[in-house]
Amino acid sequence: MADSDMPFDIGACPSPAYVVDDALLIRNLELLARVQAESGAKILLALKGFAMWDTFPLVSRYLVGTTASGQDEARLGAETFGGEVHCYSPAYTAPEMDVVLRYADHLSFNSPGQWRYFRQTVEASPRRVSCGLRVNPEHSTGEVALYDPCAPGSRLGTRLAQLGPDDLEGLEGLHFHTLCQQNSDALEATLAAFEAKFGGYLGQMRWVNFGGGHHITRPDYDVARLIRLIRDFKARYPHLDIYLEPGEAIALNTGFLVATVLDIVDNDGPIAILDTSATAHMPDVLEMPYRPEIIGAGEPGEKAHTFKLGGTTCLAGDVIGDYSFDAPLQIGDRLMFTDMAHYTMVKTTTFNGIRLPSICRVDAATRAVRTVRSFGYVDYMQRLS
Repeated sequence: MADSDMPFDIGACPSPAYVVDDALLIRNLELLARVQAESGAKILLALKGFAMWDTFPLVSRYLVGTTASGQDEARLGAETFGGEVHCYSPAYTAPEMDVVLRYADHLSFNSPGQWRYFRQTVEASPRRVSCGLRVNPEHSTGEVALYDPCAPGSRLGTRLAQLGPDDLEGLEGLHFHTLCQQNSDALEATLAAFEAKFGGYLGQMRWVNFGGGHHITRPDYDVARLIRLIRDFKARYPHLDIYLEPGEAIALNTGFLVATVLDIVDNDGPIAILDTSATAHMPDVLEMPYRPEIIGAGEPGEKAHTFKLGGTTCLAGDVIGDYSFDAPLQIGDRLMFTDMAHYTMVKTTTFNGIRLPSICRVDAATRAVRTVRSFGYVDYMQRLS
């Protein structure tokens, strides 16, 4: 594919680099704002999926706040995003709780035991924090066991059978998180299971958090059904505030990873070695697993020239996948992987001392590329001692 066919000037950014397109991000945010307006729900940015805080002045115009998985995400949300700060962790330490209470507005505990342990600490905090309990509706809708919080033996959330008569005393909310990259039909089924098990407790609550995994900005997502589900739920429980906390839906299809071909070797076919890495820079390729798309490339054998693409680490399995191209790849060619904003920057490592990709943004109007951050030796060294 010619450079003129790229969505921005691929030569204007470093390599490797994550590049977020503001125009695509705004498109997602406008849809999420419509969901809030028409449903009455409040949408939070889950920092575990997307934490590129240089974009937060933009994102915060549309969403009400952030949700964190611990002390550092809570602080980042409070200091760089503003708005409401929500926090959930499978378990908190006492020093971490002291930090979380400085920033969180809502705090979800994983078990009644954690709530009992920290209740006096929370109540002694100079800031008022609304606390809730994560529950497990025991209704699996996903296909990947690694991402199923309702699987047998799950450590996430409290099951109805483990909930005692006094365990919700002092709590103001219930939180469930069961979805992963799913449509609103999965939420509909989950809501039915949640209400069947925990509906009797909702009268004493002030809020319910529907968690994340809602793929709202995916082209085939049934937005109308989502809005209807939330409005119907609010009609049944008008006293409740409803929260959704997608991380992926905010940045879905908004980002790219630009990489360069460093070398080409042959072992039962040509192998292009890139200046990026599956294990260090796009770990979900190996964990999910999945095959990211490349602009201008096809499936193996679809185009004239098929190459295996590998990374620069010593891991033998650091392989991104097989792709075909109209012309043979050459050393120095640049490739652009798509949908590389969510669960990329937040999950990178410096394994082998490989440097993290730079972070760039594309201006929505001018299409100019700006490098927000580059990384070097100190970033690697300071992770160690």
